[in-house]
Amino acid sequence: MEVIVLASNRSLLLIFLVFVSLLSIKVTHVSAVNYTKTHRQVSTLRVERIRNHLNNINKPPVFTIQSPDGDVIDCVPKRKQPALDHPLLKHHKIQKAPRTMPKMVGKERSDDVKEAASVLEGAWQMWHVNGTRCPKGTVPIRRNTMDDVLRAKSLFDFGKKRRSIHLDQRTEKPDALGTSGHEHAIAYTETSSEIYGAKATINVWDPKIEQVNEFSLSQIWILSGSFVGPDLNSIEAGWQVSPELYGDNRPRLFTYWTSDSYQATGCYNLLCSGFIQTNNKIAIGAAISPLSTFNGNQFDITILIWKDPKLGNWWMGLGDKTLVGYWPAELFTHLADHATTVEWGGEVVNTRASGRHTTTQMGSGHFPDEGFGKASYFRNLEIVDSDNSLVPVQDVKILAENTECYDIKSSSSNEWGTYFYYGGPGFNPRCA
Repeated sequence: MEVIVLASNRSLLLIFLVFVSLLSIKVTHVSAVNYTKTHRQVSTLRVERIRNHLNNINKPPVFTIQSPDGDVIDCVPKRKQPALDHPLLKHHKIQKAPRTMPKMVGKERSDDVKEAASVLEGAWQMWHVNGTRCPKGTVPIRRNTMDDVLRAKSLFDFGKKRRSIHLDQRTEKPDALGTSGHEHAIAYTETSSEIYGAKATINVWDPKIEQVNEFSLSQIWILSGSFVGPDLNSIEAGWQVSPELYGDNRPRLFTYWTSDSYQATGCYNLLCSGFIQTNNKIAIGAAISPLSTFNGNQFDITILIWKDPKLGNWWMGLGDKTLVGYWPAELFTHLADHATTVEWGGEVVNTRASGRHTTTQMGSGHFPDEGFGKASYFRNLEIVDSDNSLVPVQDVKILAENTECYDIKSSSSNEWGTYFYYGGPGFNPRCA
């Protein structure tokens, strides 16, 4: 997730994080976390507008699956999914699969790391529990509800990262990083080469969230454009816990995109038109299960995002061979060509609603020094080069605004390639 251009890349990255941090902060003080209900009165007109919006994004299913976590998964005909409502995709022909997958480069990974023996790959989704899947020719879509929309600041804000300041009013001082309420622990690349994708394996936890409008996420960012202008393009994927977005504290698979610095375009998951899903077994926005446990088994997911060299669409894959879907090339300006920056890592929102730092956790809620089985990790960091080859990242820069609250430590090994542990508990005696 790589976003650099000149020697001042680190400063620009700091500026970018300040900017993204200010996008969606909505400080609402609540005495107790209530994930599912809103208690403010809602006008009849607003209810009607929300219903119309839900009718637009909740497409008529041919089959419905009730998940044990309370989600309803609708099996929607592939050609009726929300993506194709986008004005730029009216005549888009759905691509069944990319022409080629990225090629592996370098030596085979060895089995000489004891830690890897404890990693159980294949963390999956709760709606799979009863064994029911969507029929061929359909895609599974998590149904959105009135409560989901009412938890958002407004209908326009639903499913979006929102800008809270004007471009000409935001700070460009790196020392202001973190003051907006968003805090990060990330690794990023510095290279002058063109980038066409990225990959990493991430273990999945269930960090505790203090306030409804706070979140904790772990993700990959694919970036191109200006950090300080209105034209930043971003493609994002990972797992997140977001009570405001989903109404609970479960970790969920998510995607995001924007082509205008989070101003008007893009959204989470399938909450607007854009991302085209092709897989009938994976629901974006659905809860992941099982999860990693402290001093126990570690469950991780492998996410790959890359640009199809033939048609230019940006594909998302899980594991080594599972295709989820793609962001059409028509959605982007800078990313219609290539990416300039890749970032991997964690982010939380700290609203300080109780007059102190939040107790919202990042990753496992433990500091990286605690290591395997206790701290969260990203491993086997790779980027896709201009030859459509997956190249192991040899070196990364790391960044955390407040290491007493959340931190990051990077290293490398034969088995895990370049990797890092990251995260933390938030509020503690050194983090107030």
